[in-house]
Amino acid sequence: MTGASIAVSETSRRLPGRQVYAMAAIYLLVGLVVGYLVRGGESSALQGHAVAKATPAPVHPGAGQMPSPLQMKQMADKQAAPLMEKLKSNPNDSASLMQVGAIYYTTGQFGEASAYYEKALQSEPANVADRVKLATSLYRAGDVDAAIAQLNKALTNDPKDANALFDLGMMKFEGKQDSTGALAAWRLLLKSNPQMSADHKAQVQRLIAGVASSSNNSHGSEGAPGK
Repeated sequence: MTGASIAVSETSRRLPGRQVYAMAAIYLLVGLVVGYLVRGGESSALQGHAVAKATPAPVHPGAGQMPSPLQMKQMADKQAAPLMEKLKSNPNDSASLMQVGAIYYTTGQFGEASAYYEKALQSEPANVADRVKLATSLYRAGDVDAAIAQLNKALTNDPKDANALFDLGMMKFEGKQDSTGALAAWRLLLKSNPQMSADHKAQVQRLIAGVASSSNNSHGSEGAPGK
């Protein structure tokens, strides 16, 4: 079970407002947490690839049987083989390393993905978009604290980065049950990114409203006198 799914089950028991958690879980599960709000240039193609590959095809078309973890790993190894061959002559090629990381990420091999993303960042430590991908992979691998640390590092390079702020709020809410921290990140996201599309802005506003309402209801019930 991933860190995200563990957090969903824990938080849904602790607080009301299940709709909010369902909405947040959907954003995570469909892969929108990676580059959800702002996509551009080369990263757009990689993120589009990741979303498209988020649900693997059945092993036998029409049979409805999903690949096993071992089969997914074998699929990833096969798909990554040409890039791995390329990396033999240029092991620090950050673009190829990120592509290998994306292949392992989309096949659920989050530990391997994190390793390749991290190696790519050694050549381009100020690449905020790639660091957000590393954070997401670490989060999916269950290392919430390391994921948040990477997002904070990304935000030192670009304090207004929409993806990093969105993901930081999501990880604090889902992974740490920190409603206050999540709300702060999302409110800063809206304040510092006025160019965001109306649709994305509305979705963030719905998350803020739902989390704020759930938090207020929880505090109210805790402070209410017993009958």
